[in-house]
Amino acid sequence: MSNEPYKAQEIEQKWRRQWEARGMHTVSDAVPRPKYYCLDMFPYPSGSGLHVGHWRGYVLSDVWSRYKTLQGYKVLHPMGWDAFGLPAENDAIKKGIHPRMSTDQNIRTFRRQLDEIGAMYDWSREIDTTDPHYYRCTQWIFLQKYHHGLAYKAFMPINWCPSCKCGLANEEVVDGACERCGTPVIKKEMQQWMLRITRYAERLL
Repeated sequence: MSNEPYKAQEIEQKWRRQWEARGMHTVSDAVPRPKYYCLDMFPYPSGSGLHVGHWRGYVLSDVWSRYKTLQGYKVLHPMGWDAFGLPAENDAIKKGIHPRMSTDQNIRTFRRQLDEIGAMYDWSREIDTTDPHYYRCTQWIFLQKYHHGLAYKAFMPINWCPSCKCGLANEEVVDGACERCGTPVIKKEMQQWMLRITRYAERLL
């Protein structure tokens, strides 16, 4: 057993470069192997970078993707950015810049960090929900639901911060207060879009 110290920066950069040069994580239809799809929950690029909670979740899917690859599967393991919505808007407000700028900056940082940890992602399949080529499809899907009576407006209670003047997701309410400004959160009836998923309840069961 060698007493030479493990040179993480040197060794890991070397192998990441080799994996990238060989296209090790890129899925090709020309490869005659059974297919396997491993999908992570895409992160909100709404902070200055990854935190331990991100990688805690991603390490499991990364290990599983490598395991399935060793079993002989052609594994599609994509990564993308759930970049629309309140987290991105709040981050832009905090930084005092346009959401497009803050989102692009955050995505570049997150992507670099995910590269540095050597995650097995096929970056040729990267998705950004703020890309017009992506959201024109989601808008089209929404319109189909609307025209078929599956999307409708209704008054429903939401978590409301009177100071920030915005709705909050449950995870943004800490001990009954807005996590950003500390103001007590109230329930407020607001008109919002709803999806009539109950129409398919029996079919799904």
